[in-house]
Amino acid sequence: MDGDECEFSDPELSHSHRGSVASSLSRAQDVLVYLVGDSAVHLCVEGVGSVCVQELGRLVRQPLGVAESDQDAFAFWLCSPLLELQLKPKHQPYKLCRQWQDLLYRFTDASTEDISLDEPCLQYKRNVFYPKSKELQVEDEGVLKLLYDEARLNVLEDRYPCDPEHWIRLGALSCAIEFGLGLDDQKLLAAVREKKLSSFLPAHVVLGSGGFFSSLRARGGRQAELEQSLLKEYRTLSGAHGSAALFRQYLSTCHMLPYYGCAFFMGEIDKPAQGLLHRGGRKSVSVGISLEGVYVMDTKEKHVLLGLRFSELSWDHTYPETEGDSHILWLEFDGEEDGTPVNKLLKIYSKQAELMNGLIEFCVELRSVGDAAAAAEMDGDAAVSHTPASQVQERRGRLRRQSSVICSRVHTLSTISYVDDGKEIKRLKPKRAASFFTRQAPPTYSTVQVTDGLEQG
Repeated sequence: MDGDECEFSDPELSHSHRGSVASSLSRAQDVLVYLVGDSAVHLCVEGVGSVCVQELGRLVRQPLGVAESDQDAFAFWLCSPLLELQLKPKHQPYKLCRQWQDLLYRFTDASTEDISLDEPCLQYKRNVFYPKSKELQVEDEGVLKLLYDEARLNVLEDRYPCDPEHWIRLGALSCAIEFGLGLDDQKLLAAVREKKLSSFLPAHVVLGSGGFFSSLRARGGRQAELEQSLLKEYRTLSGAHGSAALFRQYLSTCHMLPYYGCAFFMGEIDKPAQGLLHRGGRKSVSVGISLEGVYVMDTKEKHVLLGLRFSELSWDHTYPETEGDSHILWLEFDGEEDGTPVNKLLKIYSKQAELMNGLIEFCVELRSVGDAAAAAEMDGDAAVSHTPASQVQERRGRLRRQSSVICSRVHTLSTISYVDDGKEIKRLKPKRAASFFTRQAPPTYSTVQVTDGLEQG
């Protein structure tokens, strides 16, 4: 139940009215386009059966007040509890909705009963391909509000794992946006309690990790501690002016999370063998993919297991060889074993591996085009700003500390270690003599041929 990006054959869309499909598609019909949080924009659309995303975008931007200059910040998605797909401008939502059950069989492990009951809605939310650098240049308060609403929901629902300093900061900013600045402690505390802590802090933080009895204890000392932390952080926000400034502060804090703006996919990885019988099993993971890289996260522990920028990885997707086997997304990266540099392979089992592969290929191609343009711009620009080395060191130190949820935990993964000496795969030999995947030789990538297809969100 996560966002992602993918490719299909014959990708065309449908409108989702959170329910019924009208019998006549040529006349004007009502269409609901949902925003994050289940509020919706009501449109009257001619020829809903053939209307494309590009035309729907023009219609929905008017009531939302989204300027043409900010239109790339958002995309249309088909979303349900089982699958999320980001749509391309030429897609026709009605036609994709008619194919929804086929897509669920292809890209999920849901039961036949769940698939028969599932129904998508059409959502307007952040575009996976919208750069974070452009996001903070947005001036329009309404656009910032839409981006803030989505980021806040992803934080509260634990889609974006956060360290304590992040979720306290984000919670305090949400309090300021909700109630305004300058409230004294008593008034703010009363407002937070009326609204409930779960409106400002991630679910696992409020409830704790011990289930029902832990949540009961949270009503006492734990809840009081969280409230005091919110109050303390809220007092530091007095210098901010206006809602737009607060929205921008919230988003810039989210930008410190490397997986902000990712499309998400569900999958499983092997657990390391344990015990006398060397039993392993599999662990559920969430895989986030953005313009910057790939992040594998533990859905139970709420932290990153592996984070790789595209310059640090090779990848491939393999189909099942026999019925009952899984689709696999392979991630290859540099590592160590007993102090010796080796190549490491992580297997991610998922029916959405095909979608992940397509999204990675597209992101790599977009980055190669963007990097070329940036290099040309820098060549012609003599004034280049530099971040002080002391600031860079401090930032790296924070992100790399092992206790951070952002830090990779490669030692907890069950990976395949190998080197290639040119003749055969061996376990321990010189560093990265060759890639397991011959289609690309790190750190550069071969040209990617992007087939016309669908994007999964």
